[in-house]
Amino acid sequence: MSFIAVVLLALAMSTDAFAAAVGKGTALQNPRWSEALRTGLIFGCIEAMTPIVGWALGYAAADHVKDWDHWIAFTLLLLLGGRMIFSALKASPEVEVEKPSSHGFWVLVVTGFATSIDAMAVGVGLAFLDVKIFPIAAAIGFATFVMVTIGVMVGRVLGNIAGRWAEALGGIVLIGIGAVILYEHLSAAIP
Repeated sequence: MSFIAVVLLALAMSTDAFAAAVGKGTALQNPRWSEALRTGLIFGCIEAMTPIVGWALGYAAADHVKDWDHWIAFTLLLLLGGRMIFSALKASPEVEVEKPSSHGFWVLVVTGFATSIDAMAVGVGLAFLDVKIFPIAAAIGFATFVMVTIGVMVGRVLGNIAGRWAEALGGIVLIGIGAVILYEHLSAAIP
């Protein structure tokens, strides 16, 4: 696999995580760079591990992972996005609910995993090629780290503009990402 191909693959794998990070950034009260870096690190590590896991699974269960990855990602993102929308809708319009300054570790892990299922599927496909998975996984993880860190800070700006509805917007973005993943996989299955 050429250097350019690895870079393009890494960027493609990090786009879902970037969009989710924008949503996460809108749900926070003026996130700091330290929170953006923390979120980027969590997402980047997960995104780097999942192609390796997929690559390993590729030898044993390629068909099973490929058949269900889109449903798993869609369900996780639907639940997370729905929770964010519900939280925004239940807030009283007269009282501005104070946003948290950071997200819990496990919320970030679940979101990071949900956006990295496609990287696991890519890892499954790479198992059938003669490639070195570790440099590719490192490139995907690094690209995700950078994109997510930037995404959280972009979300900060959007959150300040949109107010309390920013969390609902972030939830809609997560659900949209899940729907796109599901659509792409289901439409690719139709001959």
